[in-house]
Amino acid sequence: MNSNVNSFGEFIAKKREEKEITLREMAKKLDITPPYLSDIEKDRRNPPEKSKLDLIAQILNLSEDEKRYMYDLAGKKRNEVSPDLPDYIMERDYVRMALRKAMDVNAGEKEWLKFVEELEKRGE
Repeated sequence: MNSNVNSFGEFIAKKREEKEITLREMAKKLDITPPYLSDIEKDRRNPPEKSKLDLIAQILNLSEDEKRYMYDLAGKKRNEVSPDLPDYIMERDYVRMALRKAMDVNAGEKEWLKFVEELEKRGE
């Protein structure tokens, strides 16, 4: 998805322009200054906190996939876990156990993709 968009700022700017929302309008809706939003879009500042990211997703009417992609880009920009994941991870001991076990055995892409495939089968 959005393989031609490589950064959080670029993604937000592109989506904002697609929706024909001006920088000033968007900044006002986010309760931030236009120069601050401009800096975010130009990747001179880190993405805002999760509550603002949720608001961005709402303003831009992002699909669930686009919203998750935005979270991933925000996490990468901040060099942190995607902001939609920490609560899920910290509220579930078994998720932390699974992640640590995966680290211990150096689980690779093949193992994780098999796990995801199993979960997807359950969802069908």
